[in-house]
Amino acid sequence: MTLMGRMGLLGASLVTLASSAGLYAVRSAGMPAHELYRDEDFDAVLRLPKRIVMTDDGVPLVVRESGSSRAPLTVVFVHGYCLRMQSWHLQYRHVLERWGEDVRMVFYDQRGHGESGMPDPKSCTIAQLGRDLGRVIDETTPGGPVVVIGHSMGGMTTIALASQRPDLFESRIVGAGLLATTAAGLSRTGLGRNLENPVIDAFRYAARTAPGFVQAARGMARAVVTPILRAASYGTVVSPRLVALSDRMLDETSVVTIVNFLRTLELHDESAALSVLGSVPSLVLCGDADMVIPFASSEKLAEALPGSELKRVRGGGHLVQFEFPEVVNRGIDRLIQRGFAHDISTRRAAIV
Repeated sequence: MTLMGRMGLLGASLVTLASSAGLYAVRSAGMPAHELYRDEDFDAVLRLPKRIVMTDDGVPLVVRESGSSRAPLTVVFVHGYCLRMQSWHLQYRHVLERWGEDVRMVFYDQRGHGESGMPDPKSCTIAQLGRDLGRVIDETTPGGPVVVIGHSMGGMTTIALASQRPDLFESRIVGAGLLATTAAGLSRTGLGRNLENPVIDAFRYAARTAPGFVQAARGMARAVVTPILRAASYGTVVSPRLVALSDRMLDETSVVTIVNFLRTLELHDESAALSVLGSVPSLVLCGDADMVIPFASSEKLAEALPGSELKRVRGGGHLVQFEFPEVVNRGIDRLIQRGFAHDISTRRAAIV
């Protein structure tokens, strides 16, 4: 089929996708009138000290840090698809209040997201994101124990790092948080099923053959892709401020980035790295109303990680850290505690 023929399918499909957007609107309309986060400063992370980390292929990543480099432990947060570092705001606030100077935090925008640089389309892979994470850890935390916490594509990034840098998990990384994520692609479950339609196929084809057209037609592309992502974000009614924040992050993500990462999200498979990841304490957490990563995928992931904590969040959608921050934060607290204990036992074993 010609490019114009493929794109002609868009108009016929928008009505169907509008139905998904309508479901989201109905859900939002039922929100309580009061504002749970009326005075919340969701951009506080953006005022943290900033540095640029260059990837191995020359993409500048914007990194922000909270706390002293002399802190006993560093937590590196890795955001998901079509998000940015602000998606960790409620966790940033909690860890700062709960752990103070004992825990340093590092946040960064993944390539093509937020303030970070735009990559070559061929580099939009989970494997490359793993290399990016390794570079961020090397540059920001050259010494001391590290806990890595990834959400969705950020969790896939963490697993990819285990495949590429097992040495880090033997010596430096003492814990891994895997939120709403999976080791293998989404081609047959969750989001993958929603993306199996001629509309998305048309954009994939256009991205390969006429990327300029995709950018020029970004309004149409958003009308196609974003209702699917928005409908999948929440499993319950949440604060309008949170919805506005997640909508803003999605709207600020380049259409080219959205399209270029679809294939790797569907097809990647880092399952072989789970034996490495299983050597450190881990938290596997997912909402049971998640339309992107079904809870069954998290159960399978946890089964492959000896000693992992599996946490099922009742009613939680894909943005579980927004919907149920208390549950997520308690899980992170337990992971940090286990990370400290793992670091101590590792150092004792090294002495013996």
